[in-house]
Amino acid sequence: MFGVSSERAKLVEEVLLRSRELSTETVMFHTAISEARGLSAVESKVLDYLARFGSQTPKDLARLSGLAPASVTAMIDRLERKGIVDRQPHPDDRRKILIALDLQSIVSGLHLWDHLVKGMYELCDLYTDDQLRTIIGFVQAATVLTHESTTKLTESGSNSTNE
Repeated sequence: MFGVSSERAKLVEEVLLRSRELSTETVMFHTAISEARGLSAVESKVLDYLARFGSQTPKDLARLSGLAPASVTAMIDRLERKGIVDRQPHPDDRRKILIALDLQSIVSGLHLWDHLVKGMYELCDLYTDDQLRTIIGFVQAATVLTHESTTKLTESGSNSTNE
C-alpha cells in the first residue's frame, strides 16, 4: 500500500483480519442454525432473502443468490416438501409463481437467534450513535462489495483464477 502510513496500513490489515474472523464465525453460526432446522446453508440463506425482500419469483431468487435456475427449482422443491415455503400465483402475471415463506415454520425457529440478537443489542449499547452510523456505513459498503464479488465469481465461473 504505497503512500499509506504504516499505522494506517496496520489498521487496514486489522480490519481485514477481523472481517475475516467475523465472516468465519457468521458462516459457522448459520451452519449451526441450518443444521438445527434440517436445512443446507444455501437453503437457509435463500430463506433470508425471502424474509428480507418478501416473496420472489424463482428467477429473482436465482438472481439474488447467484444460483443456476435449475438449482433454485430443485431447492424450492425441497423447501416446499419441508413445509418452509409455498408456491403462490403471481398477482400480476398468471404465468409466474411467487415463492413465499411459511410464517409458522419460520416463527418456530426464531428462538435459535435469541442469544445472538440479545448480544448484538448489548454490543450496540457500547457505541455512540455516530459510531453506529459509521459501523452501518462500513457494513453496508462491505456487503455490496461482497455481493459484487460473489456475482463476479458466479458469472465468470469459479474455475477462473485470472481476470
